[in-house]
Amino acid sequence: MSPSDKLEITELLYRYAELIDAGDFDGVGQLLARATFGGTASPATSGAENIAKLFAASTRRYPEHGNTPRTRHLVLNPIVEIDGGQATARSTFVVVQNVLEGPGAVPLQPIVVGRYFDAFARDDHAWHFTERRVDVEMVGDVSAHLMIDPSAYQR
Repeated sequence: MSPSDKLEITELLYRYAELIDAGDFDGVGQLLARATFGGTASPATSGAENIAKLFAASTRRYPEHGNTPRTRHLVLNPIVEIDGGQATARSTFVVVQNVLEGPGAVPLQPIVVGRYFDAFARDDHAWHFTERRVDVEMVGDVSAHLMIDPSAYQR
């Protein structure tokens, strides 16, 4: 275990947030291409295309704002544990959103809080996700963010 391994893994956590906030769901699918993805209270999916489709079908994007969801996913307090070529991480997330105009305008506010539980493996080149479980703990007003009922993802 080296500090560079921990840094590489935490950068994967932050890259996920960056891709979602950019509305790059194909990029999210690629990042999680070798992983299973799901909530602690919902079924998991896998494969880059399936994961990208899940985000595209569930998350609102605003074309007038660069086709982004107008969010910031804040990944906090990552705890990374490495055992050889395998690793796990636990972290907290907070999603804030601000939609400035239109009938669904919402002020800057936190909309979702929860925890990520991740697993990683290292191949000859780099670390990659093998699993991401999302535990949604608190939900605010997600009407301007989700196109699905979030109650299926809450515990």
